[in-house]
Amino acid sequence: DTYYLRGTGQDELLEPHFTSHGFRYLRLDAYPGPVNPADFTAVALYSDMPATGSFSCSDPLVNQLQHNIQWGQNGNFLDVPTDCPQRDERLGWTGDAEVFSRTASFNRDANSFFAKWLGDLAADQGPDGAVPFVVPSMPFTRGKNLIGAAGWSDAATVIPWDLYTLYGDRRTLAVQYPSMQRWVQYIQNKSRNNLWDTGFQFGDWLAFDVDDDNGGRSAVTSHALVAQCFWARSTQILLDAATVLGKTADAATYAASLARIKAAFVREYVTPGGALMSNTQTAYVLALQFDMLPENLRAQAAERLVQNVADYDTHLTTGFLGTPYLCQVLSRFGHADVAYKLLLQKTYPSWLYPVTMGATTMWERWNSMRPDSTFAPPSMTSFNHYAYGAIGDWLYTTVAGLDAAAPGYHQLVVRPQPGGGFTQATATLETGYGPARSHWHTSGDQLTLDVTVPPNATATVYVPTTAPGSVREGNRPLDASRGLPAGPAQAGYQPVQVGSGQYHFTAAWAPKATAALGSH
Repeated sequence: DTYYLRGTGQDELLEPHFTSHGFRYLRLDAYPGPVNPADFTAVALYSDMPATGSFSCSDPLVNQLQHNIQWGQNGNFLDVPTDCPQRDERLGWTGDAEVFSRTASFNRDANSFFAKWLGDLAADQGPDGAVPFVVPSMPFTRGKNLIGAAGWSDAATVIPWDLYTLYGDRRTLAVQYPSMQRWVQYIQNKSRNNLWDTGFQFGDWLAFDVDDDNGGRSAVTSHALVAQCFWARSTQILLDAATVLGKTADAATYAASLARIKAAFVREYVTPGGALMSNTQTAYVLALQFDMLPENLRAQAAERLVQNVADYDTHLTTGFLGTPYLCQVLSRFGHADVAYKLLLQKTYPSWLYPVTMGATTMWERWNSMRPDSTFAPPSMTSFNHYAYGAIGDWLYTTVAGLDAAAPGYHQLVVRPQPGGGFTQATATLETGYGPARSHWHTSGDQLTLDVTVPPNATATVYVPTTAPGSVREGNRPLDASRGLPAGPAQAGYQPVQVGSGQYHFTAAWAPKATAALGSH
């Protein structure tokens, strides 16, 4: 937009009502007189979603990362979840929304926002169940050319389930259920021998790659392997949704289908020794996150993932679809120390590299700006693209340890995994029942954990400790008669059942105890 002031000396107002622009800087040309920055105010415009969650820790760069995650969301959640607000795209890309929906729903009350957008998604869905890449759809994604893609079109299943688990929104789950079914049926119709290995796929979009890659360092994951994992993911969600909605016949159908999908995955993509066809972080992350492997192959697969991280000098190589689950999988399988090292990595590719380069929102690419400040590549790069901000979910649920154990946080689980040299971390969330909070702090050989459980809710609190017998609440030993029944200690934690209220736990702690914390 170009606007010329009248020059009358009177106040002038220009407020566009039918457009918005993403920007970071304002340039003034031929401005009369000295420039006072205080005379200029930028107006942030986004859908009216109350702020609900907060996260902070003892590391200032990670706090800036959280700031970037939140402002990446603010800049893109305007009527629809756009991929970026500042170039000629600004479209509701389904893949970005799918990977970010849990993080988004912690930061803000996004239930109504997503519920409305899911209605748009169902309206744009093709008669064969295909879900377009962008919603509302555009000419290049609709009509006879309408096709679906793994990780993008799965927004049709993933987001309704997220709304149910995080908000207890059973109604949206029921409304979207036919759309969810049509999408999974589309995959079934495109598959061959229980393998989704046909048609176009984005794959693990914008994963780490190397120009002139004679050494084979680019992290290219088989598109078909990725698609198979997301087919299983959406089928599992449909199975769970059918169970919640009382559709027992559907649940049985999807359970049988899920077994066939996973069996085909093992047959096609797993060697007898347990290696995956694609030796990439994303391949192992998706296989482990979605339980594609038999129990007896999972621990060794996690070890292969850890080795791959080490092979890249403790750098991530994941793209849009692997990144959201990387640290979650490492933590789940007993490698939280590796997850923290990845989080705190400051060189490309990493979450903190953009922070060290002065980023104030999330970037589209790990190297949207190179160390010499050139763009990579100028033809397609964005400095406000929230997808990689999906790491926020791990910060809230694992670093701070605040998560839902039942739909809508009627039951909570508080299970922090301290590490990374952090001395404290805090997550707060305004749930449908009221405020919830987890705050831990370490000092020497002592750990304190402060927990708030909202009214009419309960929680299982896992107190990290190297000596379960040392755990106290309010300076008193745990006592079932006081409503604090303690379960048996497990893998570096003392679990405690609590009702609504505020609790102050103390426990013995060792600064290097992170690796001893068990999976969950």
